[in-house]
Amino acid sequence: MDQRDEQQFAEYFTARRDAVRRTAYLLCGDWHKADDLAQTAFVALHRSWRKVRDREALDAYVRRSVVRAMIDETRRPWRRERQVDQLPERATHDGELGNRVATRSALLDGLSRVPPRQRAVLVLRFLEGLDVAATAEALKCSEGTVKSQTARGLATLRETLGDTLDDLRSGL
Repeated sequence: MDQRDEQQFAEYFTARRDAVRRTAYLLCGDWHKADDLAQTAFVALHRSWRKVRDREALDAYVRRSVVRAMIDETRRPWRRERQVDQLPERATHDGELGNRVATRSALLDGLSRVPPRQRAVLVLRFLEGLDVAATAEALKCSEGTVKSQTARGLATLRETLGDTLDDLRSGL
């Protein structure tokens, strides 16, 4: 890359790194993994920077890279969670935590239990604000697939949240 391309990439990276990291966190629920996913996406973008013709589509390219990296990561057998006989203790939330923190915690906990592909659709649709067509383009799938994954993801999220869903609705 020449100096001008490096400067343009650096400006884009500086402007978008926090948003990409947040999206990655919403997908995986772990800030360390989110950093890795964001880094993977930006490395992929850097490699193909000279080939990118439509600079308006950079956000979509990076978003798709993050989603693919997250899905690929969940497929790796050595990264899968292992079953244990006894669960570790969970942090207790006392009454001093604000409703907003409790709502976010419950939502992130629920999202972590949704399968990766459905989670990606839910994050892109409802937290990133993409419509069905943009989500389908980002994931390189049909709009019908996005709709069905959205329905299944929401059903899984409702099932996972259970009674917490009513608490979330009343807190909004």
